[in-house]
Amino acid sequence: MTRNKENQYPGRELEVMSFAINYHKWIIEELTPYLGKNVVEVGAGVGNLSTMLLQTSLNHLYAFEPATNLFLLLRQNMEGQDRVSIVNECFQADLVPGVIDSVLYINVLEHIEDDSGELIKANDALRARGHLLLFVPALPWLYSEADKSVGHFRRYYKENLIERVENAGFKIEKVRYFDLVGILPWYVNFVLLKNSFNASNVALYDKLVVPPMRLIEKLLHPLIGKNIVLVARKK
Repeated sequence: MTRNKENQYPGRELEVMSFAINYHKWIIEELTPYLGKNVVEVGAGVGNLSTMLLQTSLNHLYAFEPATNLFLLLRQNMEGQDRVSIVNECFQADLVPGVIDSVLYINVLEHIEDDSGELIKANDALRARGHLLLFVPALPWLYSEADKSVGHFRRYYKENLIERVENAGFKIEKVRYFDLVGILPWYVNFVLLKNSFNASNVALYDKLVVPPMRLIEKLLHPLIGKNIVLVARKK
């Protein structure tokens, strides 16, 4: 994951995306059936998604966050949660005790330069038939200065993401594009106008657009979208 010499994460998108409550609930809804009881969250940030994961029926969450500035906030936000262990390290299978049912990378894999090697590490950590759960940015032609500024190495097409996951020893169970409507505002805002992340715009999109799109995409999976959600099982 991208970090500077002081082991600090430079991006502001986690702060901005804290306003995307409905969006995060939508992601968690897609992945909850595959979580199992003992879960690893890679790149937990400040704990926005960790809090939602702890509202499911999992037994224990292992939250990895290597950036010191984010880890300090994560530790503060997870205080008193006896079902979570937080680790100020990059994810390694040998740092997780016991049996792991699923490993999650939610808006994280794109930050890791060697994403193929990372997927192999996830495979090593999982029990037999355990699940890899991914949520990543899609469509390389949407790559912008905003992506670069927060340490994204890439955006994915569904086909090349599937190839990487299968090469790491997984069988695909579910994969689809996600957030069709988000393509146009992202392209205009970040590719054409080269804007940075804006909390008020995120909050407005989360309030007005996400709830109806969440219902529509539950019934009709889009052929293209701003993101990809993928579920795979360890062979």
